[in-house]
Amino acid sequence: MSQERRYSFEFFPTKTEAGHEKLMDVARQLATYNPDFFSCTYGAGGSTRDRTLNTVLQLDGEIKVPTAPHLSCVGDSKAELRELLNLYKNAGIKRIVALRGDLPSGMGMASGELRYANELVEFIRTETGDHFHIEIAAYPEMHPQARNFEDDIANFVRKAKAGADSAITQYFFNADSYFYFVERVQKLGVDIPVVPGIMPITNYSKLARFSDACGAEIPRWVRKQLEAYGDDADSIRAFGEQVITEMCERLLQGGAPGLHFYSMNLAGPSLAIWNNLKLPR
Repeated sequence: MSQERRYSFEFFPTKTEAGHEKLMDVARQLATYNPDFFSCTYGAGGSTRDRTLNTVLQLDGEIKVPTAPHLSCVGDSKAELRELLNLYKNAGIKRIVALRGDLPSGMGMASGELRYANELVEFIRTETGDHFHIEIAAYPEMHPQARNFEDDIANFVRKAKAGADSAITQYFFNADSYFYFVERVQKLGVDIPVVPGIMPITNYSKLARFSDACGAEIPRWVRKQLEAYGDDADSIRAFGEQVITEMCERLLQGGAPGLHFYSMNLAGPSLAIWNNLKLPR
């Protein structure tokens, strides 16, 4: 893995002008920590396409932090993807997070001309050469729709060998799952940096619901402690901060090439962990 560590924050595009202004305020605050880049998500089936595009261009152009749009292939034609790639390339965007993406409910499998992330990576390389640094997704605890862990590992290797430069993981709370995943893919000839995705713990009910949906396992001892706090938000935050900080310390000590914070459009939770770790600014 690369010896040069990188640190980044992820946002999601908002639905309201007030939400967007709040996002930009958070971005300005995070920018003072000199992250390597921001990323911005893309809704199921491209449902936030314009909002993602506008948010990315504003973060990159006004906040002056290199920003990577998420780009998914389900629901978009090659022509639509080509148009977006050209827009980003002409705007000076240099990094893309390439994903299969989620299908909107009711779409079935009518998923456009490209069906898998490895096809999207190949398409980006064919269309734009080496212009973009391509990130792909990794799932240390297995993608929730994968048939089994072996299939999921093979799928990751396909994506990486299609032309990816690095990977960002789904969030997790068990460092061993990350180290095992990296060991497995390295043995299969994949040596790109795999950066852990970090989810701060601030609200137990939302976290549990989201984690159950995306396949991220919350260890039983963590669940039980969070449940015990009930509606005590301060205790939940303090405990969550301690758990995530200690996990990040172990990840970095074990050779992880950086951290990617799922900010949830908030500054405080991610920066508390950043400061605890005494990361560079």
